Amino acid sequence: MGYKYDRGELLDAAVDAVLDDGIGQLTFGRLSKRVGINDRSIVYYFPTKRDLVTEVVVALGARFQSVLDDAFGDDDLDATEVVRRAWPVVTAPDADPVFRIYFELVGLAAAGVEPVDELTPSLVDHWISWLSQRVAGASDSERRERATAAVA
Repeated sequence: MGYKYDRGELLDAAVDAVLDDGIGQLTFGRLSKRVGINDRSIVYYFPTKRDLVTEVVVALGARFQSVLDDAFGDDDLDATEVVRRAWPVVTAPDADPVFRIYFELVGLAAAGVEPVDELTPSLVDHWISWLSQRVAGASDSERRERATAAVA
């Protein structure tokens, strides 16, 4: 990374750390050791652990959504077609680390671990909202129901 670090480089390092070790192992101290800087430098860009975890989860989600966007194309799809097109993407070996993190988030949230317990419900809601824009339906509520079923 060099002498100066920017937010993007630190976020990329945090995403890599989470993919390697899991979200539960992400701390300022571990990340600072990984990149070879003082943890205060990380706190400058991510003042709280919640900020850091949120940004990492958003970055992982954006990467995965980009891949799914390519699979879905531009047309509204029925829920069955969404699942059919998503299946090869979500079952590919490259997706395993992302799903491992997703299931870890859900487990930590169920156990009440902060800040994941507050973050995970909004994460799932975001995925449903994102997917409801790609699912065919007569109304917004019908699209949301179908997106919820597809996410489940």
